[in-house]
Amino acid sequence: MTDGILHEKQAVIFDLDGTLVDSMWMWKAIDIEYLGRFGYECPDDLQKIIEGMSFTETAYYFKERFCLDCSIEEIKQDWIHMSVEKYRNQVPLKKGAKVFLQYVKESGVPMGIATSNSRVMVDAVLSSLNIQQYFDSITTGCEVDQGKPAPDIYLKVAKHLKADPKACLVFEDVPAGICAGKAAGMTVIAVEDVFSRGMREEKRRLADYFIEDFYQLVPQKQASPEQPEIPRGQEPSEPSEIPGGNNGAENRKPT
Repeated sequence: MTDGILHEKQAVIFDLDGTLVDSMWMWKAIDIEYLGRFGYECPDDLQKIIEGMSFTETAYYFKERFCLDCSIEEIKQDWIHMSVEKYRNQVPLKKGAKVFLQYVKESGVPMGIATSNSRVMVDAVLSSLNIQQYFDSITTGCEVDQGKPAPDIYLKVAKHLKADPKACLVFEDVPAGICAGKAAGMTVIAVEDVFSRGMREEKRRLADYFIEDFYQLVPQKQASPEQPEIPRGQEPSEPSEIPGGNNGAENRKPT
């Protein structure tokens, strides 16, 4: 797939959680802990329902579904407090991501991030992994009218990068994000992730391409495996490795 993957591309746009960084392992634990404060168990359908929602949309959903006596800002601040140190210290890059970012940069194609996450958490993880310099545009779901699967966020990043949407390449890990990229008229590559493994066939069907890891997209001479990019030498508290040597995960909070 490496041959021509960037041919005539004017921009490459990444979802963050579960696509570029392996962070979804922590969100289920956070949701369980957070809802437990109010006497609720975490519903089995929660992650699928909030898939692609912006940080603010997710807060509204939690408030309404669980009748929380908190303001939207209080809910968001609680999530930031519960997650930001994990983003700084425990969230690694997906396999091959650093090599691919360097490959795209050397090819002269601008890159952007389109995430449902909050800017505080985005800045924390990009800084800790020392990859902020690769991106010319970062847009969060709170900056657009509608979250994924609407195309708004991808169209906004393309505009920032002065790129024709039809000449943009998108990387996503969940169906809502894939649909957002396709609705924007972009080419979409689905990325394997442990937390969306049960959606693999749906992701294959919706996306233009599917990869197990980013090494598949880098010319062989540049694809020598790097050491895991884990902030401050700390391992994630849950395993991110999947059978076959590929690891994976994104959304809100995630996208």
